Amino acid sequence: MELHDVWFVLIAVLWIGYFFLEGFDFGIGVLTKLLARDRAEKRVLINTIGPVWDGNEVWLLTAGGATFAAFPEWYATLFSGFYLPLLLILVCLIVRGVAFEYRAKRPEEQWQRNWETAIFWTSLLPAFLWGVAFGNIVRGVKIDQDMEYVGNLWDLLNPYAVLGGLVTLTLFTFHGAVFAALKTLGDIRERARAMALWLGLATAVLALIFLLWTQVENGDGQSLVALVVAVVALVAAIGANQMGREGWAFALSGVTIVAAVAMLFLTLFPNVMPSSLNEEWSLTVTNASSSPYTLKIMTWCAAIATPVVLLYQSWTYWVFRKRIGTHHIAESVH
Repeated sequence: MELHDVWFVLIAVLWIGYFFLEGFDFGIGVLTKLLARDRAEKRVLINTIGPVWDGNEVWLLTAGGATFAAFPEWYATLFSGFYLPLLLILVCLIVRGVAFEYRAKRPEEQWQRNWETAIFWTSLLPAFLWGVAFGNIVRGVKIDQDMEYVGNLWDLLNPYAVLGGLVTLTLFTFHGAVFAALKTLGDIRERARAMALWLGLATAVLALIFLLWTQVENGDGQSLVALVVAVVALVAAIGANQMGREGWAFALSGVTIVAAVAMLFLTLFPNVMPSSLNEEWSLTVTNASSSPYTLKIMTWCAAIATPVVLLYQSWTYWVFRKRIGTHHIAESVH
């Protein structure tokens, strides 16, 4: 296997890790409006991800940086062609981070309510837009012979990509509901489990349509295996949730995300960004990659740094592993 193939796999792993971790972050943000009934319950939900949300976003920075270094042509075409949606995602992530930190800085109810609304929308929009972006990457976009995107914003809002956005939105919200059931106590835990059932059923319908569509148009034997794993894991996650096995439900919803994203990358390879105008103009792991020397240096750096990051993040989750409830929420002191 050539180094550019290795780095395609590594970038896929980084995106899978990001969607697995940031997925329940986004889901919790959406659930602050859908699940929480009062201020205390909103604080409980926010506190479930409070110690980890910023660490989860590191996976996005790493995935973007790795793409820039390993496949500069892919990075350039992707970020120029998808400029507006990616800019909107970036703005949402910035505002979302500020909202987490500033929400409790003042005691006024209106102040806190405004930041809570910001958390909701800046969680919902990226969850949807990431699906739209990856749907377009897999489907193919208008790339000319100079490796430049020549379409417009409306070309990105095609039915396949919009369906992909709905899938990621419902899947991440389901993932977040299962995580909320795993991390909370009392009535909010029971309601999270109940909501996870309906979110899981909606996700199952949308995901099955989207993944079958993907398989019919671009799939092969390997992607079919990933499709089956994703569907079986999602059904099993719904069943585990109904039985009150929140740990298994969360693990299986994570497997669903892993398998679904893996399927997208399997259908994409060896392309990194197909051209819908001419197949010969597609960006591939060969014509979009950096030099072998660059990839070699990156491989050594990744081999040294990655285990350290994984150990630190795992330790963080272990430290903050306990459940919380409304009785853990102290009165605000200003």
